[in-house]
Amino acid sequence: MSKTIPVMRALSLGVCATLASTVACAYELPSINLGLTTFVDGAPPPAGPGFYLMSYLQPYSADHFKDSKGKDLPFPKSDVRVVPLINQFVYQSDYSVAGAKLGGMLLLPTVLSASLDDGVHGAILGKTGTGMGDPVLGAFLQWNPIMGERGPIFSHRVELDVTLPVGEYDRTLGLNPGAHHTSVEAYWSGTWWASPKWTLSSRVFYLWNGKNSDPLPTRFAQYGIGEAHHFQPGQAMHANFAADYALTPQWRVGLAGYWLQQLTETKVNGESLSGSKERVVAFGPGVMYSFSAKDHLVLNHYTETAARNRPEGQRLTLRYIHAFN
Repeated sequence: MSKTIPVMRALSLGVCATLASTVACAYELPSINLGLTTFVDGAPPPAGPGFYLMSYLQPYSADHFKDSKGKDLPFPKSDVRVVPLINQFVYQSDYSVAGAKLGGMLLLPTVLSASLDDGVHGAILGKTGTGMGDPVLGAFLQWNPIMGERGPIFSHRVELDVTLPVGEYDRTLGLNPGAHHTSVEAYWSGTWWASPKWTLSSRVFYLWNGKNSDPLPTRFAQYGIGEAHHFQPGQAMHANFAADYALTPQWRVGLAGYWLQQLTETKVNGESLSGSKERVVAFGPGVMYSFSAKDHLVLNHYTETAARNRPEGQRLTLRYIHAFN
């Protein structure tokens, strides 16, 4: 999940950057929060307990599809473009557990548009689908900041999320809005105030994936698997990180990034698929404008590098945070 953040910060949640699997390689991890959350991420909501809406638009494009060694796959053409819209509804209560405020969230992703171009009319990568992705339910504990003589010093949050496999899915497609399997993800997010104007933030996730019991039978044929009955993406860790500076009470500027590393191999028919681990790193600039304690707008741009078993491209994140209380 996530939650809203200070008057100078952006909220968000353990959500998704909706890029689903392709049939050409071991690109099997589901949509996850890659760069959706950045500045002052571990702080409590500036408008206090209540209901919040966080909307994310995150266009992604790539013209490289990487193999397990980071080399380009030999397609006639490699091009993917995805535009997901994610709406997240968050409620932070005034009820305390272990010294923290209890809250919950519902995240609803949608793929507005998607395209894959392999240069041979989809013969390699397949066609794309749009529509509703897999919703995510989460519960979190948010601690108030530890205060010093000049203001806050440190604040943090923990959350547990469950992804429900009810989004649009067609096993014949190369790119689906839904992953067709359950995922469970836990994260910790923290923000350090190096000074009243400088902050450092991070959000670290651990992801567990369930089984997809309805894959295309020939999905893993390139690995010598004649018929796939089910597959289970590997467990993974990923993190968002950011540093920002408050130019004024309204404006923050800084740098942000994300990192993903799959820890265990994907399993097909119960057997580990050697060389299937995914990895990517990205960095880029960002800016945040706070209209008030109730409304914030955040823009980040990322350039990916060091990809393994994933596309490697550009990601833009536009977030809007609104408090209803």
